[in-house]
Amino acid sequence: MSSIQLKGVEKWFGTAQVIKGVDLDIEEGEFIIFVGPSGCGKSTLLRMIAGLEETSRGQILIGDRDATAEPPNKRGLAMVFQSYALYPHMSVRENVGFPLKSAGLPQPDIDAKVDEAARVLKLDAYMDRRPKDLSGGQRQRVAIGRSIVRDPTAFLFDEPLSNLDAALRVEMRYEIAKLHQTLKSTMIYVTHDQVEAMTLADRIVVLEFGTIAQVGTPRELYERPANLFVAQFIGSPRMNVFPANAAPDVTAPQGAVSLGVRPEHISVVPAGTGVLNGTVDLLEYLGADTFVIMSCGEAGQITVRVNGSTDLKPGDTADLQFASDAVHAFDTKGVSLYKD
Repeated sequence: MSSIQLKGVEKWFGTAQVIKGVDLDIEEGEFIIFVGPSGCGKSTLLRMIAGLEETSRGQILIGDRDATAEPPNKRGLAMVFQSYALYPHMSVRENVGFPLKSAGLPQPDIDAKVDEAARVLKLDAYMDRRPKDLSGGQRQRVAIGRSIVRDPTAFLFDEPLSNLDAALRVEMRYEIAKLHQTLKSTMIYVTHDQVEAMTLADRIVVLEFGTIAQVGTPRELYERPANLFVAQFIGSPRMNVFPANAAPDVTAPQGAVSLGVRPEHISVVPAGTGVLNGTVDLLEYLGADTFVIMSCGEAGQITVRVNGSTDLKPGDTADLQFASDAVHAFDTKGVSLYKD
């Protein structure tokens, strides 16, 4: 287990720069998640840390060691891919133990490490099965087990749950969270799914076009987004953003050109008592919650999270009231203007 430090790392593919001078300190034992839209560079950055992509400029330090030019097999890292990459003709036991067998470890040592990985991942009952006899979640646990036995410096996960259905994703999120609690290893995880990021990460790194838009805990990113990009990327449904002059009764700091309010920080109130008036366009019923989508004149379309049993219906008119301490303000460049 070790810390990882990125110092001004860049990645160029010909004349195209995809990673643009990233600086990041990852503490020993920390669970870091890279998120961002497709093409933002999150998988490329992970592969650079793994040594699977050459670093064009900058340094990658693993512990106190400069690993920038080291090949993947010298970095002491274990990578879990989106594809399970299991050997179909081998049993679970053989798949998990294969890296150790290839390294020439004695069979008793291999058996001990494989048994411990099976215990941690609850694979004991499946050790004699072939991959074809396993569910997607079980196959992913086998792939993770193959990494665990190597006792790596850090684990790297490249969208490991993207091939699973919704129920299995929830199950595997729990498994990975428990794994981190058990092993206390450094983990770097790439996903485009903000739910995975919010529920698993100690800190989230939000990437935008090859640069870091913000680094922080899930709560920090949710409550104090640094800019419009982070504000609308973190949170589901996304934050409502509208011109500051569309809600003249809302106090905003000097220089604010747009305001942002999350759907859960808006209340539907009787006409004449709120800061915006709107007409209900659509309701999205989700059981405990309903998302009410309203047309609000100059403010455009506003989404409000209300109780699932709401009596609102399309065509109704109502006012909206914002929680006073939950309104975000942004300047002309989209930079947040925090109010003390």
